[in-house]
Amino acid sequence: MNILAIDFGTKNLGLAWVGSGVDVVLPYGCVEAKNWKVQLPQLVLEERIGTVLVGIPYGPDGEETKNSERVRSFIKELSVLVKVPIETIDESFTTREAQSMEGDASLDEKSAMLILTEYIQLKKK
Repeated sequence: MNILAIDFGTKNLGLAWVGSGVDVVLPYGCVEAKNWKVQLPQLVLEERIGTVLVGIPYGPDGEETKNSERVRSFIKELSVLVKVPIETIDESFTTREAQSMEGDASLDEKSAMLILTEYIQLKKK
């Protein structure tokens, strides 16, 4: 199953992808936040995405924050536009971790890659 991970941001949404039978998480570009309602549903259809994964940021105490609320609102809107399951995962500290990663992918893509890698590791357990 193809999985698309999204690192939600107010300017850009970082994307990462993994396909059936492929064990490598790949960066998949960014979508401008103002254009996601057109681009993401189209991408989900074209790439035959079976699951969308969205990272939710939590505060240091594990509580939801204003950013968490923004992401949940995004998920609610996205769920109306795509007809595939949308799952969530804690994405706390991915940006900090992504800053230390090497490679040509953007920071947003790297964050999405970390979100997807964590999800895959949790599913293997």
